[in-house]
Amino acid sequence: MIQFRYLFFAAIIALGALPTTLSAQAAVKPANLWKTLAKITYRKEYDEMMGLKVDVPVFSQEVQDLDGKEVEVKGFIIPIEGYKSHNDFILSAYPYSMCFFCGGAGPETVMQVTAKEAIKYTTDAITIKGILKLNNTDINQLMYAITEVELVKE
Repeated sequence: MIQFRYLFFAAIIALGALPTTLSAQAAVKPANLWKTLAKITYRKEYDEMMGLKVDVPVFSQEVQDLDGKEVEVKGFIIPIEGYKSHNDFILSAYPYSMCFFCGGAGPETVMQVTAKEAIKYTTDAITIKGILKLNNTDINQLMYAITEVELVKE
């Protein structure tokens, strides 16, 4: 009888740990995803189309481990066309005036976004979640993309 009680309590404890295990499969939330994404180096590689050597990102193992995973990230909308609601836009770690395209940061501070539903433009930071994709082969695309995006909060 005593052994049964121990097994019963052990089962309850194990089941209590189950939601924690299942929620670990939810969005990966590093303390600061942008800092993690900055853990890259570059190598020079000749690009036939460009006719010159280009910098190709080399992702750290920590970054590679996020490829294909659902992540949550906070950033600023950099609109591609106009200031309206967007399904496709750039998310920047920094406000518009400091983003990569304005010369204030590196290419690791921006990502292409493809949202499930249009997200209204705002100058305030937003938090989104989606599937992170790494790119080190197509120089015409950003090195980070996030797809199947949902707005978490504005």
